[in-house]
Amino acid sequence: MGKAKQKKKRKLFGCLFASVFFIAAIGIGAFYLVSSMFTENELDKLLNGRLSGIANNEIPAEYMPIYQEAADKYDIPWELLAAVHRVETRFSTMDPMISPAGAEGPMQFMPCTWFGWSHPTCEGNGAGAIPNEELTDPDLIAEHGGYGMDVRDKGVADPWNHEDAIFAAARYLSSNGADDGDIEEALFAYNRADWYVEEVISFVDVYNNGYEVIEHNEKP
Repeated sequence: MGKAKQKKKRKLFGCLFASVFFIAAIGIGAFYLVSSMFTENELDKLLNGRLSGIANNEIPAEYMPIYQEAADKYDIPWELLAAVHRVETRFSTMDPMISPAGAEGPMQFMPCTWFGWSHPTCEGNGAGAIPNEELTDPDLIAEHGGYGMDVRDKGVADPWNHEDAIFAAARYLSSNGADDGDIEEALFAYNRADWYVEEVISFVDVYNNGYEVIEHNEKP
C-alpha cells in the first residue's frame, strides 16, 4: 500500500474515531443534563425503575400483606401505602434510608412525628434529638401522642421495621383525611410538597390500572 493511501486511511480512521467520541460525549452530556432536571425518584420513574430495579408497575411481594392489613385497619386504599413506600424509599432500596432533613426508615418518618412533638427537643422540621430508647418506647410514644406503632406487641415501636412503619403511615394518612377520600390533603400533610402529592398519586394511578407482584429481596 502506498504512503498516500496509508495516510488517507489514517485520516479517515481519525475522523471516524473523533465522530464516535463526539457523539458519545454529547450522549453523556445530555444524560447528565436530563439527570440534573429530575430528583432521583423522578429519574427512576422516567427510566421505568432502572435505578431501583423495580419497574413502575411492580410491587415487591413481601410488602403486599402489610399494605393490605394496614389499609384494612385504617380504611384507606392499600395502593396508597404502596405508592408512598415507592416514592419515599423506592421500596426500601435507597441506601441509606435517612433523608437530609432527618426522616428515617422505609416510610421516612421524622423522629418527632414518630415519637410525638411534645418531646423537649422537638422543634423546627421535627428531627429532634430523641434517644433511641425513648423513640422506640410504645408507652412513651402513646404518652406524647406520636404515630409510632408496635404492631406485633414486641415491646419496641421501630421506624425501621416495615410493619411498624407501614402501619404508622396508614394511621397518619387516615387521621389526616385519607379514610374519607381526602387523599391529596393527607399526602400533603405527610410531606408538605405539591410535587410529592403528584408523584404519589401518579403511582396510585399506575397500580389501579394494573400491577405485577414480584419477588424482590428485602434489604436488612
